[in-house]
Amino acid sequence: MTVRTRIAPSPTGDPHVGTAYVSLFNWIWARKHGGQFLLRIEDTDQTRSTPESEAAIMRSLRWLGLEWDEGPDVGGPKGPYRQSERTELYREHAQQLIDRGYAYRCFCTPERLSAVRRERMAAGFNTGYDGHCRDLSVSESNRRKDAGESFTVRLKFPQSGETVVSDGLRGDVVIDNSQIDDQILLKSDGFPTYHLANVVDDHLMEITDVIRAEEWISSTPKHVFLYEAFGWSQPRFWHLPLLRNADKSKISKRKNPVSLDYYEQIGILPETMVNFLGLLGWSMPDESEKFTPEQMCDAFTFDRVSTTGPVFDLAKLEWLNGQYIRDLSAAELAARIQSIFLSPERLESIMPLVHERMPRLDSFIPSTSFFLGEQDNYDWTLLMPPKKRKFKGTPDDVRKALLAAAESLDSLRTWTPESVEGLMRELATELEWKAGHLFHPLRVATAGRTAAPPLFETMCTVGSAVTRARLRRAAQKLKGQQLPEA
Repeated sequence: MTVRTRIAPSPTGDPHVGTAYVSLFNWIWARKHGGQFLLRIEDTDQTRSTPESEAAIMRSLRWLGLEWDEGPDVGGPKGPYRQSERTELYREHAQQLIDRGYAYRCFCTPERLSAVRRERMAAGFNTGYDGHCRDLSVSESNRRKDAGESFTVRLKFPQSGETVVSDGLRGDVVIDNSQIDDQILLKSDGFPTYHLANVVDDHLMEITDVIRAEEWISSTPKHVFLYEAFGWSQPRFWHLPLLRNADKSKISKRKNPVSLDYYEQIGILPETMVNFLGLLGWSMPDESEKFTPEQMCDAFTFDRVSTTGPVFDLAKLEWLNGQYIRDLSAAELAARIQSIFLSPERLESIMPLVHERMPRLDSFIPSTSFFLGEQDNYDWTLLMPPKKRKFKGTPDDVRKALLAAAESLDSLRTWTPESVEGLMRELATELEWKAGHLFHPLRVATAGRTAAPPLFETMCTVGSAVTRARLRRAAQKLKGQQLPEA
């Protein structure tokens, strides 16, 4: 049997370190066995999926050297590799499930579902679907469909008994069927949910090993049931432990940067990041911490993968990056620094912002240092709009505004001075702040100083991932701070 693995990211945001982590283990397993590693784009969420996000994911995985054998850009015998281009397949398979009695049409309106959810929550029950349409007769279901009523397709999951999930890292995991509701498989817009599309695609693409994060364990009984309903053999399941912050909470952008773009832009080497991701939950037989992908591939076995959530330790990442930097020759190091921070394209983007402000050429370095590296050693009081602007908010108000700005900018896929300014002016209106009151802490958070080139051009030149990380770090500076009483 040829080993075939896949990574199936949703193109709805930044390329995530968690995607890279799962990709690495899929890539290693396929390479170790002379198999194929596939990239599949799960873009069925048409309201959030963007071409820009898809392109960023591909670019970041290639930055790490995790090339795929089949995918939307390289083709392959099992395509297409974007789920939005496979919708007819999912509809056909959903109808097969209806015909076999393993799924049914649900005509419940969003209003009814919301009301039921509130009622069940108030009564102390789980908030899953109550099965209202589960026992509709075939004739009634067909009549309502033919009459043009909107519907979803739900899985008719067993209401009693247990499902055993065989997990390669944990052994048999037994889940009570009563804890699982009738999951939507096909949305009212005709697009599938993850559960249907993932099973259909994994079968048709002949995926032998599903290696993904442990958060999917609770959903795997639905997938096991679908494989049985279709009469298909299951792949092997391996659920990797979730990446954790130092406090053991699930890794998130609110505590640490999670965008691969951020780590590339601050000068983490790709070979460092691959090595570091390999250390998360796995270890070499000789316990060495520095190794190449080839060495990892040779030594890799799943019995050395821990199920305890590994900590995404930024200090460890920087230590390891230092080891790789010291392995570079002076010429190689200069080339790496130049490619990230001093390339002609980078300098040309900075020059218009400082050209009119430079009395001497040597003033270039101090006037542009925040474009080239971190500038967060400023005092938190600089983040507060000056009294002369008649700002009456507290440090906590500014902290919340910075976090709101970062959250708003997370969803902005096309960064231009105009789009960033428009979004921040909208936020100021929502906060009922004067625009200048919001722009002041944005400038200090981004540049580490109160006087800098035009704000929104600066934010765009610093870059999306780094800017948002700086806003969140600035918000952290303000946590628990109090202004002295007048």
